[in-house]
Amino acid sequence: MINKKKMSSKKESKLRKRFKKEATSTFKKINTSIDFDKFLYQEDIEASVAHAKMLAKQKIIKISEFNKISLGLKKILKEIKLKKFNFNPDYEDIHMNIENRLEQLIGEVAGKLHTARSRNDQVATDVKLWIKKDIDLILNKIKSLKILLISKSEKNLDTLIPGLTHFQTAQPISLAHHLMAYYEMFSRDTKRFQEAKIRINENPLGSCALAGTSFNIDRYETTKLLGFRSPTKNSIDAVSDRDFIMDYIYSASTCNIHLSRIAEEIILWSSDLIGFSKLSDDVMSSSSIMPQKKNPDAMELVRAKTSILISNLNSMQSIIKGLPLSYSKDLQEDKKLLTSTSDILKLCLDCVIEVINGLTFNKKNMSNAIKYSFANATELADWLVKNLDYSFRESHSLTSKIVNFSEEKGVYLSDLSLAEFKLFEQGINKSVYNSLDIKTSINNKKSYGGTATSEIKKMILVARKECKK
Repeated sequence: MINKKKMSSKKESKLRKRFKKEATSTFKKINTSIDFDKFLYQEDIEASVAHAKMLAKQKIIKISEFNKISLGLKKILKEIKLKKFNFNPDYEDIHMNIENRLEQLIGEVAGKLHTARSRNDQVATDVKLWIKKDIDLILNKIKSLKILLISKSEKNLDTLIPGLTHFQTAQPISLAHHLMAYYEMFSRDTKRFQEAKIRINENPLGSCALAGTSFNIDRYETTKLLGFRSPTKNSIDAVSDRDFIMDYIYSASTCNIHLSRIAEEIILWSSDLIGFSKLSDDVMSSSSIMPQKKNPDAMELVRAKTSILISNLNSMQSIIKGLPLSYSKDLQEDKKLLTSTSDILKLCLDCVIEVINGLTFNKKNMSNAIKYSFANATELADWLVKNLDYSFRESHSLTSKIVNFSEEKGVYLSDLSLAEFKLFEQGINKSVYNSLDIKTSINNKKSYGGTATSEIKKMILVARKECKK
């Protein structure tokens, strides 16, 4: 006969009864996860309360036992929030730390909490609950950035900037149009996170280790209590699935790539070599040796930290790619990637919001960059097509010749005399100068989604409505 009292009095881990030797210090070090999974304490307690409530409803445990478990878990939650809880690495993870403390508080009845569940379904549930909350925090920050971009765009409808391809001056555009391009990127990020949240909304609890359970549990009850849409359909998949973490990190890394792109442009625009914009002093640092320096360090670090998120995604995919079904301890490593991703993305969003909020633009330099270029060459080509029945390929060729002539002469297209235009085509008349005007050029781009002020205003109106949803 097994002496339960004698077994429970030993101070060794509850999960090592099968072993004849204590774990080595090296094994404990690699196996213990409490240092990086304790952030799940609230979700672990939420899921445990829901699980115990369901067990009581199904008469698997007594109502009185549920009440003891629930009160004990609430006390533990309070202790953790007040920083009075001792996270002990000897108990491996957040689940066993809480269970051990619960036993100290309410006695052996604490052991009934783990009826009809495993740490395998427990951790999957905890992480899903945490990610759902974290996505909401991220979406709020992305929304703040989108609203800021709309506001900056409204103030810069008439601000001219050279549009670039291959980082060479291409065509004149409105700065508002350029900023609203980033609004579209962050709108896609919003949708990606929203879609990830939809896919994550299935409850793994009750899948147990991998095969389900013989206890008469009600998975729909815990699903309702925890705010999931439905229970997972396959117990093996439920405990081994980490697609939802890859979805989350992919969405985060893509969003940070967009942050990195706008950070890169701000760095370039703010360089004294370009001089399109100026950062506020409160988001810059100086040199230790060059007293005149003002460095855009925040934007450089956003650019660098994006690499970490890309690496996190690759690491998560690499962990998953070779795992047979169902659960393997490899999945323990997802927590560090998850929290790192969350912390970095939220910090980078905050930094970009602060920088853009204080960003000012040198409209004269922007306008001059267009003026002293051939950014309006496409307008000349279009004019030839519209007015002289040229094919676009013919007009492209002729315009190239006129641009070469202007360049050799050291003047810009709008500076050419009508007689000089007629050297290339007798049909060119003075109306060509109107099309070469930069503001006219911009406002002629009335195609849906174009840079014309009228089109940008429409898109801003749509964006405002989107952000109110």
